[in-house]
Amino acid sequence: MPVRPRCAVSKGPTPRPAVQKMAPYHPPTGGRQGKLRLDFNENTVGCSPKVIEYLKEKLTADALTVYPEYLDAMRELAAYFAVAPGELLLSNGTDEAIHLVCETYLEPADEAILVVPTFAMFEIYAAQTGSKVISIPASRDFGFPTDAVVAAVTSRTRFIALANPNNPTGTLVALKDLLRIAEAAPDAAVLIDEAYFHFAGETVVPEWRERPNLFASRTFSKVYGMAGLRIGVLMGQVEQMKMLRRASSPYNLNSVALACLPAALADQQYVSNYVAQCLEGRRELELELAAWNVKHWPSRANFVLMYLGENSKPFVTEMRRRGILVRDRSADYGCQDCVRVTVGVREHNQRMLSALREVFAQLGIRQQVTR
Repeated sequence: MPVRPRCAVSKGPTPRPAVQKMAPYHPPTGGRQGKLRLDFNENTVGCSPKVIEYLKEKLTADALTVYPEYLDAMRELAAYFAVAPGELLLSNGTDEAIHLVCETYLEPADEAILVVPTFAMFEIYAAQTGSKVISIPASRDFGFPTDAVVAAVTSRTRFIALANPNNPTGTLVALKDLLRIAEAAPDAAVLIDEAYFHFAGETVVPEWRERPNLFASRTFSKVYGMAGLRIGVLMGQVEQMKMLRRASSPYNLNSVALACLPAALADQQYVSNYVAQCLEGRRELELELAAWNVKHWPSRANFVLMYLGENSKPFVTEMRRRGILVRDRSADYGCQDCVRVTVGVREHNQRMLSALREVFAQLGIRQQVTR
């Protein structure tokens, strides 16, 4: 019986070059439970108790059997943001909102502009389309380089993404600068990620009515304490949002997440109380760092970025040994040996400050002597 020649073993399909060139993103996949999590800017105590009560009442087998319905949630969100329902789109966290804008407007021959350091997903999703990502370094002390951004705009610019306040620096860009950029790049989708809006109070909503290339995103992962549910909102001009809906999955937000929204939106007192404690904690942390003569940058978010030099990694390690997680940001542009610390409720802030003093002393960081 003749022997058949062996076929070459297939290696499977080849990923697109743009995907092969992407740097992997490595979020934590474990080891955070049971610790004070001050590393990812989450709410340190969780969502409003009213959300849990609502879930216990509304989450039934019957509710989970059917596909989610979005109409009521869209109306409530539109009323909350004071926009029309057609100006708003629900997304699976802010990540999906960024992804949708990139997939809707970017082609491989296009250019995307980012100011670094900033939220990593901007570059990941822009690069995924095969477009050219142009990274503009922040100015001295992480100031925003408005002139440099405007100068970088070309006929190929189709996407500009800015986090405001910015992550990981906590810096805030003035509204006039954001609008200037939108006007300088009328053919580009200009996305302003306002994940930390509640801690700064400044927004571009609803400036897209005058500038149809402007978009804003919000999240329920931070102040609302619902990061595990992945609820995001993307807002923009009505005609532009129609195009984005074509690129969006029809059921991108699950029934459990939708069920939480009414209760979360209704309990604004809970949100206000949490924000007040964060702002208090932010002031206390900045004063403490100044007392130790530790370089840090004034923040408008729920975290503070500090420079610790050779003590950065030992600081992260020693805080973890005390059950507190903080984030080494050395991998970010311009953030070598920098650590970001989230603030939260008063009890957690005091625990963090107590551990920080202990670790600083252990590492030989000397506190300033004051009269």
